[in-house]
Amino acid sequence: MEANLAYLAAGFGAAIAVVGAGIGIGKLAAAAMDAIGRQPEAAGEIRGAMLITAAMIEGVALFAVVVGLLLALK
Repeated sequence: MEANLAYLAAGFGAAIAVVGAGIGIGKLAAAAMDAIGRQPEAAGEIRGAMLITAAMIEGVALFAVVVGLLLALK
């Protein structure tokens, strides 16, 4: 019984992490596109900062998924 609940908890944890990352990257991209629309001459700097931030968000989401899998497979 405990193993089934561990799998369920890992699935919920992974799902929450992925949904959170998706929302975060969506808001990041929307804000970046808005900023580029307002100041096209700063597009390169905005794009670079957006990519670095998106990579950090993905890293946190991947870390959360790995922790969830480790908890499920213990």
